[in-house]
Amino acid sequence: MSANGDSMKDDRRGFLKKAGLTFGAANTALAAARGGKMMQSTRVVGANDKINVGVIGVGGRGSYVGRAFQKFGDDHNGACQIVAVCDVYEKRKRLAAEHFNVKGYLDYREVLARPDIDAVIVATPDHWHARIALDAMDKGKDVYLEKPMCHTNEEMKQLVNTVRETKRVLQVGSQTTSADQWWKARKAIADGMIGQVLMSQGSYHRNSIEGEWNYTIEPEAGPEGKGDNFIDWKMWLGPAQKRAYDADRFFRFRKYWDYSGGIATDLFYHVVSPLNICWGEAQFPTKVMASGGIYVFKDSREVPDTFHLMAEYAKGHSLVLSSSMANSQHIPGLIRGHEGTIIMVEHGMFERTTEFITVKPEVNRRRSQDGTVEKTAIGGPQYASKFGTEDIKIPVDSTTDMMTAHIDNFLDCVRTRQKPHLDVETGAKAQTVINLAVQSYREGRVLYWDEKNWKATTHPVKA
Repeated sequence: MSANGDSMKDDRRGFLKKAGLTFGAANTALAAARGGKMMQSTRVVGANDKINVGVIGVGGRGSYVGRAFQKFGDDHNGACQIVAVCDVYEKRKRLAAEHFNVKGYLDYREVLARPDIDAVIVATPDHWHARIALDAMDKGKDVYLEKPMCHTNEEMKQLVNTVRETKRVLQVGSQTTSADQWWKARKAIADGMIGQVLMSQGSYHRNSIEGEWNYTIEPEAGPEGKGDNFIDWKMWLGPAQKRAYDADRFFRFRKYWDYSGGIATDLFYHVVSPLNICWGEAQFPTKVMASGGIYVFKDSREVPDTFHLMAEYAKGHSLVLSSSMANSQHIPGLIRGHEGTIIMVEHGMFERTTEFITVKPEVNRRRSQDGTVEKTAIGGPQYASKFGTEDIKIPVDSTTDMMTAHIDNFLDCVRTRQKPHLDVETGAKAQTVINLAVQSYREGRVLYWDEKNWKATTHPVKA
């Protein structure tokens, strides 16, 4: 391995060692004996083999994704099957194990140790995403990693390095990126239909009487609970700050900074990741700022109920996102260019498909003496001869369920070893602007991204 590769490998091992979550001294010794590679327990998946999948984290989201994978297998001649489930909450573990008729585990490392498992779905709280994914890839497993892909910038770097080193497939689970509208928009932009990109905009709005993320608390559950009520609180906390059991933190983790970034990580990931696909080349931001506050839901939450993000990119365009959990009205999801605008989701909901995208050419209008209006394309005669001056509706495939398409893409990549739609590097560039926005909001200042050192800074970084 190159010196640079050795550096990445050593950096990652040090990270895992600090986390205290590797597979033990024996495996570490074997890794050293094999030139730094961790012992793998996996098999080669043949073209006609079922892909065996373990689900780690079977709360609401994990159960939904696991069932979607199982249905995909049932509908596609046994393409995949769920063979193990894991959760730190005994009740969730038992119910999922019964549903899938498989063995359940409280410790995810037991799932990763099984040689028959080819891939895992990671659907735990956010602060565990990267740690489990790193361990899984070290054990030779491919990973379907629920968004956000990680909780910190350091974890983000480790994930990118580990995918490169281990050659594992990692798909970030923002299923909207497998919807057709983003790929049609990508082609339209590449074809020159909007000219130079200037600004992208999007939103994510909800409104709930209970307040967002106030999921039902089961009062009998906890670390002292018996039988179904047992929660392994120490394992659940993992890398987060140690504290006494708090049911609100366990059942409503997205309200707290230790485990989540609130709106930014839960919802804006579904906006930023498809925009990176539209741009044609995923990009790191250069400058990020955020604002908002807790305006309505004044409970124990730490994250804001209203949140706004602005970012700038080195290629000369900006990103503007708005959101509130106390108002449900979206704004259209679109990208503005000097010569045209492309509207991907007129309804503004990035997780829903649409029947077409619309390109609106930028035009000058001049009224002649006879009262007729003459339109002249900002892009000039060449643009007008190619695209015209009227709105263009481009049909998209709205019949394919995006979750099904995302699973299909992941499983195909497990077999072919190709890069998935939302690969680790595209995912990292989306994650960066989100992490910086959270930090900007919490610190109350503008931040810049130092791509060379993978860290935020308070001063502009010279190219």
